[in-house]
Amino acid sequence: MQNLRVAVDVGGTFTDICIMDETTGLIRIEKTSSTRDPIEGIMGGVSKAGIDLSKVALFSHGTTVATNALITRRLPRTAVVSTEGFRDVIEIRRANKEDLWDTYKDVVRPYVPRRDRLTVTERVDAAGKVIQPLDLDAARNVARILKRRGVAAIAVCFMNAYLNGENERAMREILLQEMPDIPVSISSQVLPEIFEHERFSTTVANAVVSPVVVSYTSRLGDRLADEGYTRDLLLLHTGGGVMTPASVKDFAARLAGSGIAAGAIASRYIAGLCGFPHSIGLDMGGTSTDVSLAYEGQSRITKDWHIEFGYPIRFASIEVLTIGAGGGSLAWTDPAGSLRNGPQSAGAYPGPACYGNGNTQPTNTDANVTMGRLGTSLAGGKVMLDPELARKAVEDGVAKPFGLGLHEAADAILKVANANMSDAVRLISISRGYDPRDFALVAFGGAGALHGVDVARELAIPVVIVPPNPGVTSALGCLLVDMQHDFSQSCMVGADEADAADIETQFAALEKEALARLTHEGVARQDIVLQRSIDMMYRGQWRSLAVTAPRPIGKVADLVQSFHAEHQREYNFRRDDSPVSLFRLNLKAIGVVPKAEFAIHKPTGVIPEPVSSRRVWFDGNGLDTPVYARDDLPCGFSFQGPAIIEQVDATTVVPPGASAEVDKYLNIIIRVKE
Repeated sequence: MQNLRVAVDVGGTFTDICIMDETTGLIRIEKTSSTRDPIEGIMGGVSKAGIDLSKVALFSHGTTVATNALITRRLPRTAVVSTEGFRDVIEIRRANKEDLWDTYKDVVRPYVPRRDRLTVTERVDAAGKVIQPLDLDAARNVARILKRRGVAAIAVCFMNAYLNGENERAMREILLQEMPDIPVSISSQVLPEIFEHERFSTTVANAVVSPVVVSYTSRLGDRLADEGYTRDLLLLHTGGGVMTPASVKDFAARLAGSGIAAGAIASRYIAGLCGFPHSIGLDMGGTSTDVSLAYEGQSRITKDWHIEFGYPIRFASIEVLTIGAGGGSLAWTDPAGSLRNGPQSAGAYPGPACYGNGNTQPTNTDANVTMGRLGTSLAGGKVMLDPELARKAVEDGVAKPFGLGLHEAADAILKVANANMSDAVRLISISRGYDPRDFALVAFGGAGALHGVDVARELAIPVVIVPPNPGVTSALGCLLVDMQHDFSQSCMVGADEADAADIETQFAALEKEALARLTHEGVARQDIVLQRSIDMMYRGQWRSLAVTAPRPIGKVADLVQSFHAEHQREYNFRRDDSPVSLFRLNLKAIGVVPKAEFAIHKPTGVIPEPVSSRRVWFDGNGLDTPVYARDDLPCGFSFQGPAIIEQVDATTVVPPGASAEVDKYLNIIIRVKE
């Protein structure tokens, strides 16, 4: 009987495994050390957890393989074939800089060097008409050159191919005749959208990671099959869905940023279970904090993201803002004498000063130990913490230089860290037109529950939700997703000239492609859901907003009114008398995966006793604070702060003035009171 669902999230330090029993809805977790080859860590964790893969109905995986390949640039040799005269589009970029004021800092080099960017004669005009067919002899010569060079992947990027990919497809056929076993990415398939640099950059990123990701997924699939797994391996992508290895070869770059999307999905789902359709996810780990937002149960989606500045990847992605604030973030003093926190980090090794591995600079973990918020061990005793080393680091690094008391200094470190995280939440909420007071904050990751209430108070967020297993919530997110693909088509026309029937025809073509892909992946027609949207803007702008589109398309005037309303919400103004343009048609194709329901617990009436008590400092006051074991807290148990809740993967702080209750899913719901 295949009654288990397994999700795996591979991090830099730990590999997290989440196992759900479909029949009971109960979840158990396992953590194991990550390995140089992630597959060894995964299989080791599966073995450690005692999972019989023949009983697994679904194996979902969030991977950092594509992200790490792009960051480290350990990439196979890749070539680009472009229109004659346009080989340098990906190097010219937008001619902008990440830091506008630093004239000496250069943007990193392209993923493909100039010597491997070859050109052919061909041309498509701005209306999509082929005005110069592909020079077949030149194309065959290019194919022979690349074969001799032994390239492992090729990106084909022709001018205006987003309107007509005929020449790109012909080039791909010639390349595959010479090299039938290598992946060839063509821009008209990968991203059929205007803006040459963005289209070229996305296609190149897709090509360079394709050999790496295809090899990884094939090896992992084979290992799982050898151990008895009989279903498709599901891979989480940045858009918030999963895809099978069958789609990886053509859309490998969709896996870049896979891991951070899982946490956003899980936080949105958990908030929904608790009755909060508006939620903000705060995923704080050892090095960074990821912040996401969901409104009316839907995550915000963006196409403006990158792994390295200057080289955008324009696949639809859940919007996640990452800042350098984690347990290992270092406290330091800038040249002006101000206390700063992060983004520099002590990392997993040597780690915070209290780890005893040689670091003497204070971190957020050291401040939490000094304040009594953290005890003397982490990960169930696997990592022991030395309070004396933590106090010495805080004393020498902050207290003495600033003339503060020990606990004042530790509190200052945490306040700066909380301010940084609060600013990140403001960027993803207030600056997008959302009021944080209307949201619940889901605090997770190894350190999220330590800081969640403080961040919520900074922003007047009324409720903080701490999941049952905060440290492995990202792995849990891999269990909560459907098959999903995103399709788009440029549609640049003024709303006053747009024809509803023509728009409907273009959507129908996208839907045909979507149905074919999901059917190829084994999704039944009754399990397919298609969601339409149209990117629109005021004429003359180049930034657009997505507006939900009906099926079938009715009056274009109705779409225009929806755009005005969305613009009002996002930017707090609208211009009803200004002409509106359509920019892009979007289609989200979802293959619904049956999901097991979480176990529901009933109140027991049992009032657990604290396992210990220790002095914890809150706002300069040392208070004797009860410490509870998370596993001892039953459904329905409510308590007042201050309190500390400890578990294997996280510690939760409930400060004075806050109240908390354990709900039927064993989430801790903290009501924040000023």
